Amino acid sequence: MSLFSKAIDRRIAAYQKELIETHYREVENMYRQMRGWRHDYRNHIQTMKSYAAAENLDAIREYLDALDTDLRTVDTVVKTGNRMTDAILNSKISLARSKEIEVIVNAHIPVALTTSELDLCVILGNLFDNAIEANLSLPVGERMIRVYMDMKNTQLYISFTNFAAGGKLQKLAGRFHSTKGAGHGFGLVRIDTIVERLGGYLSRASEDGAFTTEILLPQ
Repeated sequence: MSLFSKAIDRRIAAYQKELIETHYREVENMYRQMRGWRHDYRNHIQTMKSYAAAENLDAIREYLDALDTDLRTVDTVVKTGNRMTDAILNSKISLARSKEIEVIVNAHIPVALTTSELDLCVILGNLFDNAIEANLSLPVGERMIRVYMDMKNTQLYISFTNFAAGGKLQKLAGRFHSTKGAGHGFGLVRIDTIVERLGGYLSRASEDGAFTTEILLPQ
């Protein structure tokens, strides 16, 4: 292996380590918020009881509205049937919504996966991060990410579609490249490497401002 190849491998490995640490921080933050809300549940009830005793209906309504907003920021909105997939998707959905990106998810994984949690984390995390980054080029109200996951016979099917300004992306040497500039794009390389190693199938297509990645992974 050449020195250049070894340098690339080291950079990819470092990127992967940073990516996984980021995902785990996001997931831990989400569950920390959930634990905090549950811990405060009794205090919330006591507060509303005091408003009720004072017959202050306006205060109860305002308090319930505030609780509803707070709870929606930590709600587990996706339940696929696979714990790691749920953790990754929900943490990324929370991140996307914080950037005012609409996320539409239809995901069902009713079986145990042979794909490792590490590989799944890298694939889904990179797909979501790329989709979020691309959407930030659009004005609020036009930002959207669509995610579809399901089993097709014995293969896990993953589809991500996101939108970006600038219309159809162009290929260079037969491949789409990161739009983040020099030094980026390791996420795409990492996805390609994992899918190839697992004997899967990957397709990327760009049309009318929509960029879609489709992946099939044998299980």
